[in-house]
Amino acid sequence: MTLALVGGGLRGQLYARSAVASGTARVTAIAEPDPGRRTALGAEFGVPADRRYADWADLADAGRLADAAIIATQDQLHTAPAVRLADLGYHLLLEKPMATTEAEATAIAAAAERNGIILAVCHVLRYTPYTRMLKELLDSGRIGRLVNVQHLEPVGWWHQAHSFVRGHWRRSDTSAPMLLTKACHDLDWLVHLFDAVPTRVSSFGSLSHFKASERPLGAALRCLDCPLESTCPYSAKRLYLDCLADPDRHYWPLGAVTDERTEAGVLEALQTGPYGRCVYACDNDVVDHQVVNLEFPDGGTCSFTMSAFTPMEHRRTRLLGTHGFLDGDGQTIRLVDFRTGEEELLAVPEADGDGHGGGDQELTATFLRAVQTGDPTLLPTDAGASLATHRVVWAAEQARTSGTVVTLTA
Repeated sequence: MTLALVGGGLRGQLYARSAVASGTARVTAIAEPDPGRRTALGAEFGVPADRRYADWADLADAGRLADAAIIATQDQLHTAPAVRLADLGYHLLLEKPMATTEAEATAIAAAAERNGIILAVCHVLRYTPYTRMLKELLDSGRIGRLVNVQHLEPVGWWHQAHSFVRGHWRRSDTSAPMLLTKACHDLDWLVHLFDAVPTRVSSFGSLSHFKASERPLGAALRCLDCPLESTCPYSAKRLYLDCLADPDRHYWPLGAVTDERTEAGVLEALQTGPYGRCVYACDNDVVDHQVVNLEFPDGGTCSFTMSAFTPMEHRRTRLLGTHGFLDGDGQTIRLVDFRTGEEELLAVPEADGDGHGGGDQELTATFLRAVQTGDPTLLPTDAGASLATHRVVWAAEQARTSGTVVTLTA
């Protein structure tokens, strides 16, 4: 099958490469505003020069050039290409979040429905071997009825600094609230575990640390000029120069900073670009920690914590049932059976790929199978289901900013 790539950033590259590596798809058109990136991706995928577009609208004006499109533009730029390409008959693999407002996400879902196209929002957590194993344990009744879940998203101190203080997702007005950009797939995943949308939501959180009032005395505006750099946990110099010695980190996070894989290239980027700024002197406004409490129709409850002040690790989840207990960390699951008192430690099967615990690769493969067979039921979500879980995120943000408990209606 053929694919159009709309947005050639890191996520778009990942999905496109996964699709091509599967042997079942090829990229036949690209829309990417950065000329260097557009040229490089065009050469990589063998896309003719006349099918390489600077603007997604030019790609759309050429008519339907592929069976499906990967939309991986910046968050606030999802809606227009998604609606237009759906109207042209493209099936869509749409990076999360679906959109940054409920009205725009509703417009995307409506476009998918009226055109009868397959739309998969990239809820990557649903596609991992870990999730499949956990859901099978729940559905088989091993812990009885699910009553409570405790879920932690350990963002990681340096990841917060990279993406949500210095990076593209640092501001709500140019991107979206952090709960949407970082954790919309966590809340989607929790809905998946409960098999229900919550009825009530509360939330608390703030920007507590990465702000001017926390700036140490004597700190400079940039890490390269700062006398405190060597002792700062958020040193850009240490983080990105250390990436040079680790090929696994060349693609990310270093790829967001510079295309030059040399010390001189990194230092130049840190001296002139956004990733070299002091974390206490940026223009960020998104939270660095947040809790969300959910109540489900059957009385089940869930507490979700997202925090910058952690190592960057697998998510950790405790599931408390009427007959048992599950404790998972993405790699193992501890099962305690209340009826027998026995414990099991279950190893999660190895993933096919390492992106989000194998979720990136499995998502891409499942989307391709759904399009090739014309069977949208192969996907665990459709446009309506994705819209429903995004509404949970917006309800949580409403609760946080208004100090209220928000009731969700069907």
